[in-house]
Formats: sequence, structure tokens, C-alpha cells
Amino acid sequence: MNLRRDVFQAIADPTRRAILLLVASQSLTAGAIAANFDTARPTVSKHLQILTECELLKQEQNGREIHYHINAKKMREVADFIEPFRQMWEDRFNTLESIMKEYKSK
Repeated sequence: MNLRRDVFQAIADPTRRAILLLVASQSLTAGAIAANFDTARPTVSKHLQILTECELLKQEQNGREIHYHINAKKMREVADFIEPFRQMWEDRFNTLESIMKEYKSK
């Protein structure tokens, strides 16, 4: 069965989020990424495959090595989707803070 990879399922995994944080500042090879985890290299390769299929990571061939780097455009799409929820919760917390300040002053 060929399941389509979902960006939000991909970032739900803590290891994949950690990989995204690693490559956020610089492109890295699979080996350099795997060196940061206490899991088997094929496990990290599977995570890289999922992130690449979701287009969160891009691959760049450099000689014999493949370097992985963030796909900023796809990450922006994720951020744009999350933004209204962030704003909603920020508004709710601000309201709660106002209520608590008013309650405290009484």
C-alpha cells in the first residue's frame, strides 16, 4: 500500500523534529546526522526518507555524498498553518492574564 506522507505526521516524531533542528543551521550528510542519535543508521535513514518525501528536507548531491538541508518554503507552509492557532492561544493567555491581574488586585 502506498501511503502519502503527511507533513504533520512527519513532524509529530521527536527524532524527526530533532533532525530538522540539526539541519536548520547547516546542511549535513546522513552520517553526520546519524552520529547525533543512539539509534541504528538505517533508522535515521528512514527518518530522512520520510522528511524528504514530505519535502521538509531537500537533498543535494555533492560528489559521493548527499547533504540534507531544510526546505524553507515547506517549513513556511507549516508555520503559516500553525499561526492562527498560535494567535488564538496568545489571545486567550492574554485574557487570562488580565483576569488574574484583576483578581489579584481585589
